[in-house]
Amino acid sequence: MEKLILLVSEYSYLHQLEFPDYHNIVMKIMLCETFISRWACHITLAIFHIKATKIGDLKDYYHFFHSRTIKRSTLFSRGTHSFISMEPKVEWVQQQVVKRRTKRDYKPSYPGPVQSSMAQSNSIYFNDAKWSSMWYIHCNDNIHNCQSDMNIVGAWKRGYTGKDVVVTILDDGIERNHPDLIQNYDNEASYDVNGNDMDPMPRYDASNENKHGTRCAGEVAASANNSHCTVGIAYNAKIGGVRMLDGDVTDMVEAKSLSLHPQHIDIYSASWGPDDDGKTVDGPASLARQAFENGIRQGRKGRGSIFVWASGNGGRSRDHCSCDGYTNSIYTISISSTAESGRKPWYLEECASTLTTTYSSGENYDRKIITTDLRQRCTDSHTGTSASAPMAAGIIALALEANPFLTWRDVQHIIVKTSRAGHLSAPDWKTNAAGYNVSHLYGFGLMDAEAMVKEAERWKQVPPQHICVENADKQIRTIRPEHVVRSVYKATGCTDNANHHVIYLEHVVVRITITHPRRGDLSINLTSPSGTKSQLLANRLFDHSMEGFKNWEFMTTHCWGEKAAGDWILEIYDSPSQLRSQKLKEWSLVLYGTSVHPYSFRSDKPRSLAETQPDDEYSEEYVGSCHPECGENGCEGPGPQQCITCLHYFLKFKNNTRMCVPECPTGFFWDDKKRCKKCSPLCESCMGSRSDQCSACRPGLYLVEGGNNCVISCPGGFYLDLDSTMCRKCRENCKKCTSANICTECQTGLSLQGNKCQLNCEPGTYYNGHRRACEKCHSTCATCAGTGMEACNECAVGYYFEEWRCVSSCSVGYYLAEQTTDNGDVQKCDPTCYVCAGPGERNCSTCVSGYNLENGVCVVSTICKDGEYLSKPDQCEPCSSTCSKSTGPESKDFISCASTRLFDNGQCVISCDPGKYKWERRCHLCHHTCLECTDEGPDKCTRCSKGKFGVERYLFEGECRETCPEGYSHSSKGTCDPCPPNCTVCTSTGHCLHCTPSYFPKDGMCAKLECGLGEAADSDHEDCVTCEEGCQQCLTGQYIIIWMDVCTTSIAHKEMKCIMFSANLSNFDTQMSRASKLSK
Repeated sequence: MEKLILLVSEYSYLHQLEFPDYHNIVMKIMLCETFISRWACHITLAIFHIKATKIGDLKDYYHFFHSRTIKRSTLFSRGTHSFISMEPKVEWVQQQVVKRRTKRDYKPSYPGPVQSSMAQSNSIYFNDAKWSSMWYIHCNDNIHNCQSDMNIVGAWKRGYTGKDVVVTILDDGIERNHPDLIQNYDNEASYDVNGNDMDPMPRYDASNENKHGTRCAGEVAASANNSHCTVGIAYNAKIGGVRMLDGDVTDMVEAKSLSLHPQHIDIYSASWGPDDDGKTVDGPASLARQAFENGIRQGRKGRGSIFVWASGNGGRSRDHCSCDGYTNSIYTISISSTAESGRKPWYLEECASTLTTTYSSGENYDRKIITTDLRQRCTDSHTGTSASAPMAAGIIALALEANPFLTWRDVQHIIVKTSRAGHLSAPDWKTNAAGYNVSHLYGFGLMDAEAMVKEAERWKQVPPQHICVENADKQIRTIRPEHVVRSVYKATGCTDNANHHVIYLEHVVVRITITHPRRGDLSINLTSPSGTKSQLLANRLFDHSMEGFKNWEFMTTHCWGEKAAGDWILEIYDSPSQLRSQKLKEWSLVLYGTSVHPYSFRSDKPRSLAETQPDDEYSEEYVGSCHPECGENGCEGPGPQQCITCLHYFLKFKNNTRMCVPECPTGFFWDDKKRCKKCSPLCESCMGSRSDQCSACRPGLYLVEGGNNCVISCPGGFYLDLDSTMCRKCRENCKKCTSANICTECQTGLSLQGNKCQLNCEPGTYYNGHRRACEKCHSTCATCAGTGMEACNECAVGYYFEEWRCVSSCSVGYYLAEQTTDNGDVQKCDPTCYVCAGPGERNCSTCVSGYNLENGVCVVSTICKDGEYLSKPDQCEPCSSTCSKSTGPESKDFISCASTRLFDNGQCVISCDPGKYKWERRCHLCHHTCLECTDEGPDKCTRCSKGKFGVERYLFEGECRETCPEGYSHSSKGTCDPCPPNCTVCTSTGHCLHCTPSYFPKDGMCAKLECGLGEAADSDHEDCVTCEEGCQQCLTGQYIIIWMDVCTTSIAHKEMKCIMFSANLSNFDTQMSRASKLSK
């Protein structure tokens, strides 16, 4: 057998050879990347000798280092070692790049107040010092208005403490000899990837920087009743740690960590990720992706490793966790945070990939998480989503003890079924078509440990996962500022391929390619065929990248349990900060789910004794055949109303009986317990019981596009589409229309020309919507969309486009790419060129500082130290005492300032002017709505400015708005003041106009609406109305059927009646008609 030898330190036999693809690779390398002297390679047919180290548990993947290359470089190494890729058995070679990875705790600007301890639990007591203060485990505290907890004690009472489950913390190491960890420490679940040894002990320093992993470990598996400090959620689980964040984090480091002993470790917990700075788009590279996939396919003896991930702390930077490829993966369980009060923490990121939530810190006055700390101490100040992820890992460990045979998908299904909204406060809670409550803040809600172990005890594995990759939509669409691009894709769920057919959804992935000059201006929504809308991306204030998205995968869990087939609607909105049109080039759907109902062969929850116990006269056991709709637990008779459990769905009647059915009848929807529930009377079919959750309307009514409500006639701005019996939106400029392309009346300021609404402005002018007049474009524009040189659509004669402006000549660093009779196209020079004559690195005329010109190419020359500039070739001279980096002696040449000064528009200043804020030693403009702002960010206003046309703005939670949100009024001080309690609309803090449901305005406040027997509160009219179902009970053998108003009373108090109901569904419409007549 031929041997392939990878020499770690010598490559003498490779001299004089070159890697043929090297130039193409180098052109793609970003200058800001840091390359190190380590390589990863994929080698097949591995029955030969290799002097290199295997990467984790990845088969045929190895790593090696080259001692003769620079340890850290901004340039890709072009050494002769690159020729190793030419070896026939080497599939792939990659030099490793350092990745920025951030721990997801936060450092408050000042310490919060010390919190008083909560009362001890009456049912369980431990002698650990901090036990009485662990509010998130045992909730019994009147002082802090303690809310419902995660039922961890309930899981303990059932005997589950995490025994025989192994959890490892991927972080900066764990203090294995900590008194609270040493008893449960697992050496086989630990490794030091940074130091390449078996000991994961953290590196100690004066600031205790590497405390993060130890804190996370204590949350999971701190020993109980050892009189030391704290109690872990799975206090009998085995705990390990991987030290991998305290050094250069590369793709190879991540892969080794994620693939450590996958047959021994059950759960990997990670509380880190790419920078939460609101501008980074990053995820696992090829090796880490391979580690995830191998773990899912092969880990835990084929049941799949469990990867738990913190969703991110970028809330203050307006970050969005859909730009984090780790939390956005179907293989990870993305964990969000909530404060003790159930309110949104300030650091929280909102996205559709979040699966569930646990407790963590909130404001500075909120209590935080108690856990182990460095130097064998304790802390009561663990924070951020860093604290939430290990808490979730501990709860999952309890479920795995209850049922060790759960697969990775079983765990996610159980989380979805048992998480609950509870007291979590979010403006976007919605019920999807499968009956699950879901939110972009909290996923499916707060985890419930007791419910999870109960579900795990009786769980049967879900059917195999099917993956349906729908054909890509490659129609290029222009994205215009302040407009919505809407693309509809009719998915089949791969019905033509049984191995890929998806009917019931789990995860949905959208792959998108978009070009855009400022990525942060984009927001993206996806609406499922059932009408559930997922926000895949929100605007990101700090994301100025011109890279757009290239095959980036956005993932949503919000369609879990819904049907896959039907119209999927992708909507992309471009905010107006740059008035340039861009392109949606391609998008496609990847649907993950099952071809049969995931719970169709599982028993329903046991019914109550009153429901299941037969009468004495029927106590003899039934031995005949059951109805086809009965589940596996059998039946008490031959009919569908005599099943003990149902195979598909069931209808429940008011006499506490039920009937199994194959599908819910018209006018019903099914919830997560498989019960058919009644739609609103206006709906023919629906996703929930409210009037704005219709998916089809009753005859004579029309569904409003985008609203899911049914109306008798279409409202303004909509037209009636008789083919689809829908009210569809008119074009944006139309006030009234008769079809999508025919306007009959225009919005103010527009005129009807033919059947379209168009502006009347002459060339060289634009329409100003505020002044309702045509105004001149900037002198550099031939045509424009607004004021200023950056709003040009076309340039005037003698001007050229440069970075979305029209200029008379190229700026420094740009060149004229093509010349027409009137206009040209200005492109940016290569980054190494100061002035250039054309594209690429070989057309430089002069070079930037630090480079010399050689035959049109700029090569690195002398590099000056901080406080110096390059005055002559190979000669550095000091710049001003206030400057750090400069290209010359003048203040206008400054690039950065000394540590005592701030850089402000080419100047080094002591402090920032009003209207600016300090960030990373630079002065930045506050948001345009702010008169002043804090150093926390441009959108953290302290005073508001008026709009361009004198429109008042009001301060609300650091944001300046033209209108205050619901529940607030405009004050004369320019702030949004809260309305009285239970008030939604008010004119001041003491004068309410409209109250929340079950309250009504009284003396400026909101009073409780008390309704009598047979009445219900009408939220629309703030009054008590008679219940639709007037009957309280019927005679034996007669039923009040929940989908009919069989027993009603009118204003004239006509007689109410009960009728017999036949179990034959084919007679459904006849009986509905009969019931309707009886009620009139």
